[in-house]
Amino acid sequence: MPQYEVAIVGTGPDPSNPTVEGFAMGYRHAEAYRNDERCRIVACADVVPENAAAFAETFDVPEENVYEDYEEMLHGVHPDLVSVTVPPAVHETVVVGCAKHDAVNAVHCEKPMAHTWASAQRTVQACWRTDTQLTFNRQRRFGKPFAEAKRLLDDGEIGDLRRVEIGWGDFYDTGAHTVDLAGMFNGDRPAEWVIAQLDYRDEDVRFGAHQENQMWAQWRYDNGVHGVLSTGEGGDLIDAAFLLRGTEGVVRIGVEDGPMLELDRAGERTAVDVDGETMHRAGSGDDRFGSVFHDRVVDHVADSLETGTEPVLSGRTGLNTAEVLFGGYESVRKRGRVGLPLEIEGNPLEEMVDSGALDPAPVEE
Repeated sequence: MPQYEVAIVGTGPDPSNPTVEGFAMGYRHAEAYRNDERCRIVACADVVPENAAAFAETFDVPEENVYEDYEEMLHGVHPDLVSVTVPPAVHETVVVGCAKHDAVNAVHCEKPMAHTWASAQRTVQACWRTDTQLTFNRQRRFGKPFAEAKRLLDDGEIGDLRRVEIGWGDFYDTGAHTVDLAGMFNGDRPAEWVIAQLDYRDEDVRFGAHQENQMWAQWRYDNGVHGVLSTGEGGDLIDAAFLLRGTEGVVRIGVEDGPMLELDRAGERTAVDVDGETMHRAGSGDDRFGSVFHDRVVDHVADSLETGTEPVLSGRTGLNTAEVLFGGYESVRKRGRVGLPLEIEGNPLEEMVDSGALDPAPVEE
């Protein structure tokens, strides 16, 4: 059995008090690595020394392997696998820096992929050029409500999929999960176009990136299946977090005041057992956020590295999601439908805020 030496870049602050400045996802990754016998955490780096020191104490990282600078860490330790849990604006710099190091065979990065569309593409290309396995932590793919919903689809329980409707979360941050899941349900196909509108009147900055207050978006995949998302005020347009509409029925995930997964055929609604798991947590009694989901991710990352097969969390499939997200913001800016492939480089939401086209009121301290 192979043994992978793992390093964490961006340990974050105390995980008992997560905020939009830092959600301590480095701890979540590390807990999962600790639960996989193929992985051994050997080093960590954080620009805040006390954060790195606290992390090292929690995971028994030797003092000499605790760094402020991730490049020094790479040269000092030569890890096989690196988890990157820094803000999106820094993803490209750190991921590409890791990919260029001879020892690093795989990088597992937090979502969203990047702060701009061009950055997301460059990051994936750099890892492809260096033959470095690149994955993004879209861990909800491994939650039973979503995996069972995909099984129902694949088994033909609702006929052919026609539309995925989303009424949960937001567009950029949570959307990195929800739009990704919509793609998973539809076989990870690319979209052909996207049309959207948003409202951003109250400032919301998460991990250094602006996040709209309310969003409506629609997109069509290249096989004719549509995605529809409504978040914020009006997000309760549907009676669940997800509706998967097929030619012969509907699958509901996260039913309001109802089961976590439900099959609706000919008006007869039946709950589907998911072993007590929710959209956020496994039903194990473990209070770590999404703990078992992260365990399953690390198991998949290590399996893919061991077998040389493309992970379902690959950067290639991640670009499908990022293109819808940035394309949605471009549609808002253009006030019309945007065809894909996307022909922009930046982040239209950030650019609209910077130009004054959107002027959210600062949050009072």
